[in-house]
Amino acid sequence: MQKTKGLSQKEAQKKLKEYGYNEIKEINKISPFSIFLRQVKKNFIVYLLFASVLLSFFVNKPITGYAILIVIIIVIGSGFIQEYKAEKAIKALKQMIMPMTIVVRDGKEIEIPAREIVPEDIVILRTGEKIPADCLILEENELRADEAILTGESSAIKKEVLTNNVPEDKNMVFMGTCIISGKCIARVISTGMATNFGKIAKMISVTQKELPLQIKINKIAKHMTIISLLISFIIGAIMLTRSDVLTYEVFVEILIVVIALSVSAFPEGFPVILTSMLAIGAHKMAKKNAIVNRMSIIETLGETTLICADKTGTLTKGEMTVKQIFCSNKIYDITGVGYKIKGDLLLANKLIKNKNDLCLKYFFKTAALCNDAIIERKEIDMEFSANGSPTEVSLLIMAAKMGIYKDDLDEKRKNEIPFSSEKKIMTVYCEKENNGIIYSKGAPEIILEKCAFIQKENKIIKLSNSDKNAILKFNNQATNKAARVIALAYKKSTLIQKNNFEQNLVFLGLAAIEDPPREEIKHSIASCTRAGIKVKMITGDSEKTAVQIGNEIGLIGKTLNGEEIDRLSDDELIKKIKSVVIFARVRPDHKLRLVSIFKKIGEIVTMTGDGVNDAPALKEAHVGVAMGKGGTDVTREVGDLILKDNNFSTIVTAIKEGRTIFNNIQKFVAYQLSCNYAELFIIFLGILFKLPLPLLALQILFINLVTDNLPAISLATNRSTDDIMTIKPRKKSDILNKKSMSFLLLAGTIMTVLTFAVYFFSLKILNTDLATARTIALTTLIFMEIANAFNFRSFRKGVLTRSFFVNKSLVYTSIISLIATLAIIYTPLNKIFETAPLNWSYLSLSLITPLIIIIIFDILKIVRPYQH
Repeated sequence: MQKTKGLSQKEAQKKLKEYGYNEIKEINKISPFSIFLRQVKKNFIVYLLFASVLLSFFVNKPITGYAILIVIIIVIGSGFIQEYKAEKAIKALKQMIMPMTIVVRDGKEIEIPAREIVPEDIVILRTGEKIPADCLILEENELRADEAILTGESSAIKKEVLTNNVPEDKNMVFMGTCIISGKCIARVISTGMATNFGKIAKMISVTQKELPLQIKINKIAKHMTIISLLISFIIGAIMLTRSDVLTYEVFVEILIVVIALSVSAFPEGFPVILTSMLAIGAHKMAKKNAIVNRMSIIETLGETTLICADKTGTLTKGEMTVKQIFCSNKIYDITGVGYKIKGDLLLANKLIKNKNDLCLKYFFKTAALCNDAIIERKEIDMEFSANGSPTEVSLLIMAAKMGIYKDDLDEKRKNEIPFSSEKKIMTVYCEKENNGIIYSKGAPEIILEKCAFIQKENKIIKLSNSDKNAILKFNNQATNKAARVIALAYKKSTLIQKNNFEQNLVFLGLAAIEDPPREEIKHSIASCTRAGIKVKMITGDSEKTAVQIGNEIGLIGKTLNGEEIDRLSDDELIKKIKSVVIFARVRPDHKLRLVSIFKKIGEIVTMTGDGVNDAPALKEAHVGVAMGKGGTDVTREVGDLILKDNNFSTIVTAIKEGRTIFNNIQKFVAYQLSCNYAELFIIFLGILFKLPLPLLALQILFINLVTDNLPAISLATNRSTDDIMTIKPRKKSDILNKKSMSFLLLAGTIMTVLTFAVYFFSLKILNTDLATARTIALTTLIFMEIANAFNFRSFRKGVLTRSFFVNKSLVYTSIISLIATLAIIYTPLNKIFETAPLNWSYLSLSLITPLIIIIIFDILKIVRPYQH
């Protein structure tokens, strides 16, 4: 395919200033002001508190009114900060998923962010790529596009070049659509909001769907709201019936208490905290090279029972290097590793300087010309920067070591049959001075079928059975050493009909490409095994190569190849699939079938993929993992998780993070509800025993804001515990399961009973005044809630057996809560909150209770350890 020089960098910069970035502007953009408004508009708590302010001023209690006004400011402010931080984290996450495109600038192919494309740019688009702008096709080869997003048409649309170059649907590719097969060179016509996609986006108002986790949280919040309002109004009704004289003032005081109780028990922070936890968790994962494409999968990651991983670049390093070649029935070694151009050709350990052997010449030319990858020479360290499939890059590097560069060759590609994972062969037709030549590369067994001749040094002879045996022998030896083997062939021809391209080819040789396993992979697989997660290798490589790598990394067991999968019915496959560890020579349709079968037998499947044809399997999996390096735009689009480093260990890290986030959500919800439950029932017991209220309205609001929320938010930032990857995957369950419910009910009951007991003891046994008794009850509850937050750091490990600084944030928020509590007791603030300074003996009464609740839970965790 030919290409023009394209724009110069200077012209491109000028056009970028004129047209702006190639991006779709957010229609419903969330501004800080809109986040602020959301805290008021949809916050039932704020309305209740405003009502309390008005009532306080109405009955001439301005101090209470102003105090509640401060509470309102804190509620709105904390909600705004949490949501603003979450939005910032989500925005930063989106910027990490930056699509790239190859453009021609100053006659060179370079890769740039798609947002920097400008009108008149020349772009090169290939199979699996998302089209970055509306473009006019200048040249194409077997080009088909999926335009369902624009037209609703599910079948692929054939594209072609029109002689008049007038933009029509046939000769245009459109932003937001993607290339299903083939490739093209195209000129950008319009970008950003001027594209068809941009015009449609203007008319669409996007409504964000609730995540499954949000639905669960909202369900809990809804039920808790109904219960809290019901109990609050029952308490209010009992207080009204027991009042000796019912005046406006008494009625308003009771109403303010009811509102304070409702506010205290109302889980207003749940949705905001959840969004914040997911966003911050996703941001943490991104820092560890796992970019979350869809927030909903964070929950599913923690449930994963099976990882289906591709071999190349995921289980292996992805630094593919041609180490040996087989030409003219001779085995040559090639030195050098990675993308460095330093390397020699050796035969029996002797340096080969004279490369006039025609077989070698055509072998290296085929490697360079039958290739879609791009390498660019760097001055530093004699290294290349590369773009394209690692296999193709390794072949270009090999040719470059021998002094052959694709861009320096005069032969121009005129036609081609693109590679596909089904055919496992790629063929190009090139011309030089009207002389045609065909170059092919592919799987050895496929190339051999297409060959009738073989090149031996400077001669072409008929391909014999002994030649085939020698070729297959080298192939077997190389695959037994875990090498990927690529065969190369060619023929001279003036026929440019595609149906003749791959017939009667001349066999040139084999390239053995090595890609060593990642150093940390064995440890990561062992970590999965301990966590109850099965790992299976699914690869297009040969069975021998896959087994060899499997043996090195600890994936040892039965194998199944693509041909065997084809022969088995679903029922037969279900019987075999559980014991199989390695699936070799599989096609994308096999991957889809395997994922479906695994789901049928109850596995929660995480699946990796990089090619355009892997997209259906990624969609079918519970968690589709796309490759950030070398993967296609299509797989990155459908993938739930994108690996920036293509590393299997990053998936394990993401699963660990997913488990931690869900664990923290469980802890946060259970802790918050245990506190709400205690506050409600302490008041209820006071009414039941016909005692004065154990806590006043402002005191209840203080507890809710300072000692409930601060430690609760800190629980959301808990780091992964050492044992998080030693427990079995949890089954799909609600946030509040039997164990966490029993945890919160026990904690709430202990806090209720001990607080009320201390209040009763102070008032009736010690005969303290009411303000002192209430202050003792207040400090008792606050100290226990802080201690309880440390209990909820882990459902499995005791407080006294771990460092208090495992969660530093919790320590700091606890100190703030304690200082704030002492401030409303021992400073002039005690007049506002109607508290009394406590002497040491009264304070020590409050300090005993947190130790009691810690000891009870530590014993419980030993006697009945928590399991998912």
